Amino acid sequence: MSRMFIRSALSLVLVLCLGSMGWAICRSRPINPVTDVCWNCIFPVQFGGRMTLGNTQGNVPPEDRSPPVCACFSGGSLTIGVTVSFYEPARMIETVQDAYCFPSLGTQMSNPKPGFLNGSKSDAAAHDGAKIFQQAHYYILPVFQLMNLFADFPCLEEEDFDLAYMTEVDPTWSNDALAFLLNPEALLFANPVSQLSCIPDSVAANAGYPLDPLFWCMGSWGGSYPLTGSIEGRDDTTANAGLAARMLFKLGREMLAFDTGSDPCGSRLMPIWKKSLYRLQIARPVRGNDCIPIGRSDFLWGAGKNPPLGAGQNAPNNFLWVMTRKNKCCVGYTP
Repeated sequence: MSRMFIRSALSLVLVLCLGSMGWAICRSRPINPVTDVCWNCIFPVQFGGRMTLGNTQGNVPPEDRSPPVCACFSGGSLTIGVTVSFYEPARMIETVQDAYCFPSLGTQMSNPKPGFLNGSKSDAAAHDGAKIFQQAHYYILPVFQLMNLFADFPCLEEEDFDLAYMTEVDPTWSNDALAFLLNPEALLFANPVSQLSCIPDSVAANAGYPLDPLFWCMGSWGGSYPLTGSIEGRDDTTANAGLAARMLFKLGREMLAFDTGSDPCGSRLMPIWKKSLYRLQIARPVRGNDCIPIGRSDFLWGAGKNPPLGAGQNAPNNFLWVMTRKNKCCVGYTP
C-alpha cells in the first residue's frame, strides 16, 4: 500500500471523526473510487499522435494529432520519446444546496447560522427569470495513485487527496458585483446578445464536443459568465452541471488550475479554458455511466439522476461530479 493512499485514508478518517465530534452528518456516503468512477471514461488513449485505442459510447473527442515524437526539456535534462494522451479521473466537484455539506466525504461542517449561504431557486415569474444558486467544492482526486495503478507511469501528477477549494469562504461566488471586479470581461458576454452566439456551441456539444473558441458558452448549460454560483435555469441537474463546469473555468481564470492536455512537455496556465479537454460524470445523487462533454443536454444523460426524495443515502440537489481531463505527456528516455 502506497504512502499516498495511507495519508489520504488518514485525512478521510480525520474528517469523519470530526463529524462525530459535533458536526452534523450530511445525508450521503463517501465516494468509492472503485464503484463510483466511470472507468470507460479514460478512453480513448492515443499513442504517437496517431494510434487510438478505445472509444466511449461513440463519442470521439477532437484530437490535435500531435507529432508522434516529442522532445522536452525539464530541470536541465532532455527527454526524447513518444507522445501519449489519455483521459484521467483527477478531480471531483461538489455542487450542493446545503452549505458546508460534503457528499463525497459523507459529512457536513456545522453552519454558523441555520440556512446561511444555502442554495436557492428563484421564481420563474421573477423579472430576471428563474435562477438557481448552489455552493461548490473542488477536490484533488488522484484515482490512479489512490489505487496504486500505473505507479511507474511518468505522466501522473504526485498529489494527495485534498479539498482544494470551497466557495462558502469565497465572497465572489455569492456576489455578482464582486465577481465582476475580478472578471470585468463578463460585461461583454453575460448578456442576451452574446448568448445568441452560443447556439452553435449547444448543437456541437449535443452532437459531439463543444466549440473551444466560444469560451463564454457552456452549450445547453448556459453561459460561463458570471463566475458565480447563480445560474439561469429551472432544472436542477442541468444547473448543477453548469456550475461544476463554471467552477473549472473560474479556477483556471484565477490561475489555480492548469491545462494538462495541450502540451506534452508539461501543464499550462489556462485563463481561457479549452472545454473539449474536460468531461464530467455524475456520481451523486445517482451514479451515471456517461462521460459528459461540457454543455451536453441532460435529456441525453440526466434522466432519473436527481430523484425528488434523493437516492438511498444521498440527498436531492447535492451533486457530486467526477472530472476527467485529458492528459498529454512525453513518454521516453532521459539521457
